[in-house]
Order: sequence, then structure tokens, then C-alpha cells
Amino acid sequence: MDKRNATTVLAAAFAGVALFGAGCSDRSSTGTVSEKMDRTTDKMSAAADTAASKAAASIDDGTVTVKVKTALMTDPALKPSQISVGTKDGVVTLAGTVESQTLKERAAQIAQSVSGVQSVVDNLTVKTTG
Repeated sequence: MDKRNATTVLAAAFAGVALFGAGCSDRSSTGTVSEKMDRTTDKMSAAADTAASKAAASIDDGTVTVKVKTALMTDPALKPSQISVGTKDGVVTLAGTVESQTLKERAAQIAQSVSGVQSVVDNLTVKTTG
């Protein structure tokens, strides 16, 4: 099962748990069975939307990470560098060591140019000679 399918299954599981919880939490309220079902359905829908949004954000961050890593690897000067890439809510964090300040700036510039990147946190260090 690939990551996308696993995330979809996880979102569906969250929605199921939310539905169960919503139904159980409505025992003491007043109203007809129909009204209770409507409230439970509304709660389930909201929970499913939240789970789906979180799953989509996770997939999007993973996609952005892959795109940034690929872009960095296609630059011949950066290819041998040890740069790790992480993404959270569209914010890309670069970490590792590069050979020069120019390459540090180039890596940040490449990362920022990738579609889906909101901003770049540059934690790269320049290798010192000595």
C-alpha cells in the first residue's frame, strides 16, 4: 500500500472513530431520533472534513519535500552536498553542510522556487577549511 492510499485509509478511520464518538456523545440530548441523526451526521461530516484536510496537507508536504530534493539533486554543484529537506505546512527546512556561501544561497533559492513552498528555513552550514 503506497503512502497516498495509507493516508486515505487513515483519514477514513479517523472519520469512523469521529462518527462513533459523535453518536455516543449525543445520548443525553433531547430531540427526536431524526434530529439526533442529523446532529450526528453533521458532526461526522465535520470530522471527516478535518481528517481529510490533515491527510491532504500531509500528502502535500511530502510532495513538496520530494520536489525540493529533486530540484537540489539536479543542480550539478549541489548534487554531492549532504542536504536534508523537511516540510511542514509548506515551510521547507534545509539542513546539512555545503561547500560555500554561494551554494548555501543557491540551495535556498532553488527550494524557494519549487511550487508549493511557502517559505524556506535555511539551517545549512558552510564547510570550514582548516
